[in-house]
Amino acid sequence: MRQTFDETTDPSFGAKHLPLLRAEMGKQGLDGFLIPHEDEHQNEYLPDANERLAWATGFTGSAGAAVVFQDRASMFTDGRYTVQVKAQTDPALFERRDLTEVAAYLETAAKGAVIGYDPRLHSPDALVAFKAAAQKAGATLKAVDANPLDLAWGADRPAQPTAPVVPHEDVYSGESHAAKRARIGRAVAEAGADAVVLTAPMSIAWLFNVRGGDVIRSPLPIGQAILAADGKARLFLDPAKVTNALPGWLGDDVRIEATEQLADALDGLSGQKVMIDPSLSSAWYFDRLESAGATVVRALDPCAIPRAAKNAVEIEGSRQAHIRDGAALSRFLHWVDTVVQETLPNEREVVEALERFREETGALKDLSFDTIAGAGSNGALPHYKPVGATIRNVEKGSLLLVDGGGQYLDGTTDVTRTMAIGEPTEDQRHKFTLVLKAHIAMATIRFPAGTSGMALDAIARAPMWVAGLDYDHGTGHGVGSYLGVHEGPQRIAKWGTAQPLMEGMILSNEPGYYREGHWGIRIETLQVVTPAVVPEGGERPMHGFEQLTFAPIDRKLIDVGMLTPDERAYVDAYHAETLAKVGPLVDGEVRAWLERACAPL
Repeated sequence: MRQTFDETTDPSFGAKHLPLLRAEMGKQGLDGFLIPHEDEHQNEYLPDANERLAWATGFTGSAGAAVVFQDRASMFTDGRYTVQVKAQTDPALFERRDLTEVAAYLETAAKGAVIGYDPRLHSPDALVAFKAAAQKAGATLKAVDANPLDLAWGADRPAQPTAPVVPHEDVYSGESHAAKRARIGRAVAEAGADAVVLTAPMSIAWLFNVRGGDVIRSPLPIGQAILAADGKARLFLDPAKVTNALPGWLGDDVRIEATEQLADALDGLSGQKVMIDPSLSSAWYFDRLESAGATVVRALDPCAIPRAAKNAVEIEGSRQAHIRDGAALSRFLHWVDTVVQETLPNEREVVEALERFREETGALKDLSFDTIAGAGSNGALPHYKPVGATIRNVEKGSLLLVDGGGQYLDGTTDVTRTMAIGEPTEDQRHKFTLVLKAHIAMATIRFPAGTSGMALDAIARAPMWVAGLDYDHGTGHGVGSYLGVHEGPQRIAKWGTAQPLMEGMILSNEPGYYREGHWGIRIETLQVVTPAVVPEGGERPMHGFEQLTFAPIDRKLIDVGMLTPDERAYVDAYHAETLAKVGPLVDGEVRAWLERACAPL
């Protein structure tokens, strides 16, 4: 029986699979082996066939790594998965460490060892630190032709996905793929290159105006492309994914080829200057191009910024998707405020209810990620999923945190609301209002062109820092247009990038507070960067944010006395806009409830 992976994967995986892996490592003369979470396309969310880290360790989170030696192993995760990694990995088999410590660990643990890695799974940027660490340790970092983990997995490994690749109409994309290819081709030429190699599924989907289903909860096709400076392209796909409509949609300037032809195509770029992104494409591509005699031009994926900075059609589509989604959320929040308060269902039933309300829109293509519903202490786990023995019932006197989103043809949504079950305590209201103040600070900020999300992050955290509180995740991530719910290069975080926030970029605004063992709080909406204008009385143009998400914030949890007049005015204005936009889509009891939920403070 072929294995599949979900949050119920258990710690016995390590005991079953490490001996198989070590045997294959031994055949290749390896003392150790690096296992990243990322796959050949540097995906965050993976097809089951590429869940190598889960197979080896049992850990199913979206960020992690392992280093396996013949006599020991270490598991690396970030702060979001502290509890999950303990539940899913065996401490007798894996020492647990922070994800930032992989290179430092190699410096001390790999003395004189031969450490293998699969060049298809690591970006050149990630390998820089590992190679430096190996050199300090007197170790050898060896690229393998055949991944020993794949060999150990063998016949039990699931098949690669073959979801059909379908057109994504211009009415949703706002720009034809021919225009996009011409525009990106010019950018390639301006960078001094003859062609660009694209390996990121988001870029493939965006550039060719296609969508697929190879990556969970994201309409992404797995494939590769070579785009020449003249805008002509070669698109490499598994033939099983090619629908009858696809060749006609792409036209004569895009040649569809089988994935097996990619290596020869790269070899055919000999003598050319080839652009490729070292943060998104694996080291294998760089090695292949260099051995073929191509000149590698390391640069940001030229599709990244145009994809992230949405055009007017995409922004309007996102607005409409969020209004539709807001109606589903309002029906759900009404259900929580009435039925849930009395019946106290379990978290799984809460998830199913929200998904049902979204499906009833008639426009839902998929969820944008697996819905998070944390009751009580489970709400203190930012990436908790209600599965298996961890499922709790909603409890009076506690909080319910629900984070979910939908994939619609015109936009991708992601929203979190925290709701009181029964009468909230003063402490709950105090912490919730601090998170609300942080949320309002980010929603109302103005900033000049060239400002990065990293520069803005502290503004959201300031109200919480004053109170001696903080949260261990970013304040905001980029979101695609019927693409991934996590999209770069834009983000708002302490450890963010220097990428400026630009007009049309969509980001989340999601500060939180988590009291381990008790409850968690998060308020999340999506917002889009507005054009830069000079404020009244100002001198310099300033960007801001337009709110996209519209769903009531639980008034029972707001301590109005903690809000400034401006903050109170913001909440009232947000709720008034929610009622105006979502109100026409609901009726009866839900409409009456929405009017009460959106009344002025």
